[in-house]
Amino acid sequence: MLKKKHHILTGYLLMMIIISCSEESPVRPFNDDSRPYARYWWFASTITEDDVRYNLNWLKENGFGGVEIAWVYPLNRFNPKDTTYTPRQEWLSPEWTKIVDYTVKYADSIGLGCDLTFGTLWPFGDSYVPFDQATQRYGDPHWRQKITRSWQHPVSGYVVDHLTPQNYLPYFGRLIKSFPRPATSLPQAYFIDSWEVETEKLWSDSFKDDFIRKFRYDISPFMDSIYDPVNSRHLYDYMSLVSEKVLKFYYNFDSTLNAAGVLSRGQVSGAPCDLISGYALMDIPEGESMLFEPEFCTIPASAALLSGKNVVSSETFTCLYGWPADYMRKEQTADLKLVADALFANGINHIIWHGKPHNPKGYDTVSFYATTHVGPESAMAGEIPGFNGYLRKVSSYMKKGSTYSDISVYLPTEDAWTAGRMPVEKQFIWAWGYYEMRYVYFPSELEGFNPVWINSEFLDKASVADGNLHVGNARCKALYVDAEYLDIKVVKRLAELASRGLHIILKKEPREPGAISSPGYRELIDEIKRSENVMAQLPDDLIPFISGIQIPAHWCRKDGDELYIFFPNPKARRLKFPLEYGQSLCEKNDTINVKIKYGGKEYKVDLIFEPYQSLLYRIDKNNISEIDISFVPSEPSAKQRAPGYKAPWLVNQDF
Repeated sequence: MLKKKHHILTGYLLMMIIISCSEESPVRPFNDDSRPYARYWWFASTITEDDVRYNLNWLKENGFGGVEIAWVYPLNRFNPKDTTYTPRQEWLSPEWTKIVDYTVKYADSIGLGCDLTFGTLWPFGDSYVPFDQATQRYGDPHWRQKITRSWQHPVSGYVVDHLTPQNYLPYFGRLIKSFPRPATSLPQAYFIDSWEVETEKLWSDSFKDDFIRKFRYDISPFMDSIYDPVNSRHLYDYMSLVSEKVLKFYYNFDSTLNAAGVLSRGQVSGAPCDLISGYALMDIPEGESMLFEPEFCTIPASAALLSGKNVVSSETFTCLYGWPADYMRKEQTADLKLVADALFANGINHIIWHGKPHNPKGYDTVSFYATTHVGPESAMAGEIPGFNGYLRKVSSYMKKGSTYSDISVYLPTEDAWTAGRMPVEKQFIWAWGYYEMRYVYFPSELEGFNPVWINSEFLDKASVADGNLHVGNARCKALYVDAEYLDIKVVKRLAELASRGLHIILKKEPREPGAISSPGYRELIDEIKRSENVMAQLPDDLIPFISGIQIPAHWCRKDGDELYIFFPNPKARRLKFPLEYGQSLCEKNDTINVKIKYGGKEYKVDLIFEPYQSLLYRIDKNNISEIDISFVPSEPSAKQRAPGYKAPWLVNQDF
């Protein structure tokens, strides 16, 4: 026990030193290569150099630009009768470090990037996390979340406490010490997956005292029923403190990696925090689809714009046709293209396939559930190189300059933190709370204005010049606010921005969230409403970028004097999980007539979408031209789900 405590303390002190020195260790810029990556599943087994070369060579030959290694359980894990121990390089052992080091070096030698998942499976944790450093739940002192589906299976461990630096920094230190960092020509990122820590009544040793210091009352009497509507004001306060602690976790994750010369790439989906602020802490914010709808990716894309980041990646094609493994190895390229195009139209500009299972040399028999199978025996194997060429081309254009937007929209975080549980028909077996913001969309009246999200943090950082909102790489003509609740600090900031000349569209009169009322809140709202720069409707002089009877989905990038506009095929609009098999099937052209107003000129454009095709336009020196991005996948076959199909991912099984 004494040795373990000494090890933990040493790891914690090491991390504090690393974080304090982070400003002295600048991170190299992200690789400009836009070839898609693939998540590379390593099942707990003996990984050989020969097999690594076989898998990486195949990926290189098929148009991939890199991999993200994800270490998971042994293949016999799903058979409870098979208790045979699978030989492997033990987790974080010198032998494990050696084969990872070889993989990173070999990938670099053939021109592939090689990112590493910062942990085994998900979420963060392993058998070295002691009980007193594991994640907690209020009211159940003997409970700790276990991690079982890991590289260490059948040995189980604990999920590390994500709210307390003294508990998670030793975990960071242990991994930083064991992860190899050979010199490479390509930049490297360590990856954090979506939040899968048990969030209901999330707690920590210091939470009660920290809450009292922050809000001047004890949250404990409300915790047993914190998600009941009657406690919505207390829930907002609780979520505010949880968010503060989770954002500190992401800050330390990023700082730790940057201090070691590594980029941070991460998903904040599902996390109980201010999503924009969380994504903005990553060097490479990452969305995901299809377990989150493509529209959700506008949140990490907005965070990237606001914080001056260029690359927004996405875990892509996950559970394409349903969970856990519908149509495994039968995926159709046209359906994948539909999803990729939807992601490009919501701000994503780097695709990460989900994914490639590690296979022995000469074989492609190993599969990973919940994934689109990447390998020589995939049904679409012959189309992968051409499809990757398409993804690379579109990604390269969508990385030029930065996102162009006319209007910023306040992300209604207060509403989500006050609402509690979603109705059962909206819940998945792994998603129950409004705080995830799974079903938040831009208002339909803003479809032609290229909207982006903004939050309290970036309103505070913003300035107003010539009536425009400036923050990060964003330059917006107006701010749009449609929220039931607004925190007092946001209301104060709106008053300041309006007084400096920013047009604010305030759609409704908000209420104050939280259990503690702020003096003068209502008077401040009245003051804002009296401002000549605050209005309830879009002003007539705010001209949409695109107008027409039908406004197509699109995403814009501005690069100097050039503007690039991506229009996905109309079938890619508002995709929902899961895709139907062959949903992309299309037999005729679709034409949408629009007017584009930019740079003082108006362009009339007939957008002619051929089957399976999306469009890319460039405006340059008062001219508009189409860029050829054609890629024609094989015609898909369409299948309907069986009558009476029950969706296993839904709490309410009536699909």
